[in-house]
Amino acid sequence: MPELPEVETVRRGLLPAMEGQVIALAQVNRADLRWPFPPQMAERLTGARVLRLRRRSKYILADLSTDETLLIHLGMSGRMLISGDLLGAFHHDHPAPQKHDHVVLTMESGARVTFNDARRFGAMDMFPTATGEAHPLLAALGPEPLGNAFDEAYLSARLKGRNTPIKSALLDQHIVAGLGNIYVCETLYRAGISPKKKAGDLTVKRASALVPIIRDVLTEAIEAGGSSLRDYRQTDGELGYFQHTFQVYGREGEPCRTPGCTAQIERIVQSGRSSFYCPTCQR
Repeated sequence: MPELPEVETVRRGLLPAMEGQVIALAQVNRADLRWPFPPQMAERLTGARVLRLRRRSKYILADLSTDETLLIHLGMSGRMLISGDLLGAFHHDHPAPQKHDHVVLTMESGARVTFNDARRFGAMDMFPTATGEAHPLLAALGPEPLGNAFDEAYLSARLKGRNTPIKSALLDQHIVAGLGNIYVCETLYRAGISPKKKAGDLTVKRASALVPIIRDVLTEAIEAGGSSLRDYRQTDGELGYFQHTFQVYGREGEPCRTPGCTAQIERIVQSGRSSFYCPTCQR
């Protein structure tokens, strides 16, 4: 499933096509994806101007001139693809409709934004912008890892006394929003912390040190366009490239890349997720 860097990359790719632009026509080609689309979604979107396109955790949020917000969740295989004349920035001819083109937004600029989702684990919803923070998917989320509210004091306090493995704690969306399996594995490797270590056993110094490492990993991944491991594509159809720099994720049995380390990367399963780590470098 796309994690924060992939979703942020998609959001940035959609900006020139959507932000400030009017949706001339919205087409909804089925009744549901992961859950039913909201009533009359096509009618509610058609004619609305996208005032702001933002991200919260792994959700893209489009604030509309109608005082509603469109929530987009990519799920396992969802793609937001742009075609057409994008204000002179580039030109991609509109492709022929595809089987899994479930929502199509034709913008007044001539651009077309298509939500294609082969596995149908993605979702869209609409809600009043003013009460958006109370939406069930958003209300309990922790702070953004790249935001000011996520700092050393906050993370140390949230990890204190927790008996869960640090890997599970960092995946807890109530503690920090948007982190997923790939980037937690890479973060813990850089921090030299075993994914098996209990979160509450970390010293304040080691817990605090995670914050800048998390930010560095996410920032580097965003700059690389995210990680493409199956279905993920950017809005222009291109792959992300961060997977080429993985230090541990997906490298079970391969040598650790820390200079002087002779260990091999190991994989364990924690809460149904694969954790990749170096047993020598990560304690």
